[in-house]
Amino acid sequence: MQLTDPKVIKEVLSKNGFSFKKSLGQNFLINPSVCPKMAESAVCNGEEAVIEIGPGIGVLTAELAKRAKNVVCIEIDERLRPVLPETLAEFNNVEVIFGDCMKLDIAKIIEERFKGKKVSVCANLPYYITSPIIMMLLESRLPITSLTVMVQKEAADRICAKVSSREAGAVTVAVNYYSSPEVLFNVSRGSFMPPPNVDSSVIRLAVRPEPSVKVDDEKGFFNFVRSAFGQRRKTLINSVSSAGKWTKDGIRAALEDAGLSETVRAEALTMEQLAEVFNGLQ
Repeated sequence: MQLTDPKVIKEVLSKNGFSFKKSLGQNFLINPSVCPKMAESAVCNGEEAVIEIGPGIGVLTAELAKRAKNVVCIEIDERLRPVLPETLAEFNNVEVIFGDCMKLDIAKIIEERFKGKKVSVCANLPYYITSPIIMMLLESRLPITSLTVMVQKEAADRICAKVSSREAGAVTVAVNYYSSPEVLFNVSRGSFMPPPNVDSSVIRLAVRPEPSVKVDDEKGFFNFVRSAFGQRRKTLINSVSSAGKWTKDGIRAALEDAGLSETVRAEALTMEQLAEVFNGLQ
């Protein structure tokens, strides 16, 4: 079944009474070159198993199933329950779990289904929930090698920006703490049905065996980072002190100990410098 053919998609969906739901950010890929490239990136380091989030009608799932021994898909839209068995009928190595990935126990799914196999995650994520899903997967410290995801191009540029660049933000720091991110390729809005209003990018986050920096308190560090980037035009002293937990004198002393100017902004600091200032505050 040619799942990138708009005519085929419309026939399958119409037969099952399916209509696109704007609230779920549903845009199905019709560019035949995109999913093979995504699947190659997701199964590239000996991974035998893949968790796919948001399979839609299964166009990416099919490419993953050709390359991995096992694929488990997590789909939130129950209306696709009669669709996926039809579109994925030729594959016997795919399981679809219907539910919200933010609420499911993914660690348990990996343990029960994959039993020690190398596992990666691949997803074409709705733009409205991109960052929460990525951070949930990273913060859960799942036994996965990588995340290969399609996101809004603007989000990809921010997530994969260099820490200590003007494009960097709190999410950049958080992602770099857990992984090594890179933009793989861009995807035009015309590659989808219906077309979204923005272009997309496919990114790959190679999960680090250990965090990129050592901090005394992870939760406190991320609160510090959010405060530091919360008011980008302000100096780090002013933006962090406005959160109320740390005084200007304390922040000034931590900056001095780290050999940094008291007029520095968060966007100018490296991961190591952010960690050093935070640990100094502790």
